Amino acid sequence: MNARPKLSPYHVFTKAEWSKFRADAPMTLTAEDLDRLRSLNDPISLAEAEQVYLPLTRLLSLYVEAIQNLHEVSSRFLGTTGNRVPFIIGVAGSVAVGKSTAARVLHALLKRWPNSPKVDLVTTDGFLYPNAVLTERGIMTRKGFPESYDRNRFVTFLSDVKSGRREIAVPTYSHLVYDVVVGSEVVIDQPDILIVEGLNILQPGELPHDGKPILFASDFIDFSIYIDAEEADIRRWFMERFFRLRETAFTDEKSFFHRFAEMSAQEAGAYGHMVWKTINLPNLRENILPTRSRADLILKKGYDHQIAEVRLRRL
Repeated sequence: MNARPKLSPYHVFTKAEWSKFRADAPMTLTAEDLDRLRSLNDPISLAEAEQVYLPLTRLLSLYVEAIQNLHEVSSRFLGTTGNRVPFIIGVAGSVAVGKSTAARVLHALLKRWPNSPKVDLVTTDGFLYPNAVLTERGIMTRKGFPESYDRNRFVTFLSDVKSGRREIAVPTYSHLVYDVVVGSEVVIDQPDILIVEGLNILQPGELPHDGKPILFASDFIDFSIYIDAEEADIRRWFMERFFRLRETAFTDEKSFFHRFAEMSAQEAGAYGHMVWKTINLPNLRENILPTRSRADLILKKGYDHQIAEVRLRRL
């Protein structure tokens, strides 16, 4: 008897196959735009934006339209009226895998749709506890792990966005000083689409033993994207970025990591490897990677940091 074929919850496409779904969607970004949008050490090209992100924004436009139609049907059934509910897109993945670039490219492309929707972008870094709090709790070395975030505040923020609340203040984070900036906020005011980028946004968290209803950040996300890559490649990209930062941002005396610019390459490299082994790798294995299967779409990168495969969840 022949074995049953292994079922997958995803449709799997090569980059070439996926690029065909672009249809007639126009490319509205230039190579100069991508230079401004890409993160340090992320070699995204205009060709990749056209092949991967343009079809993706076309798909997202269809999802947004479908969700808005569903909201209208629900409102008609309930006999209620109200504004359209914002569509929230989550972008998750490891440190150094290219989440920020992906989120910024999507943000730029979605803003340039023909109907020019209002699109905002928020990173979860602003919802980290301040360094003083992390130090007080003894978890400064677990910065980026789920417990280092003010998850209640983040969930409240997403709930406020979905409910249509006006002018929601979001704390900002400085990678230069490696801390939340006191008194600095960005304001989110009823976007049509909100993109949220972060390490752990797809985590369900712990369920209450008493069965009472509880909300997680992932409950508010309408479409989730996971940027994936092999562990060895992510480690290599992290170290390459670390040394690039050592030559650039770390040279600023205001930088939290300024001391690494003054170290020898060998000393700095040893520290970078230690950070990867004791912080980023455990966080990837314990918290980030286990959420990959919860994503609606997985962008798998190859050795060269280019997207090689696209997986779209079956409906």
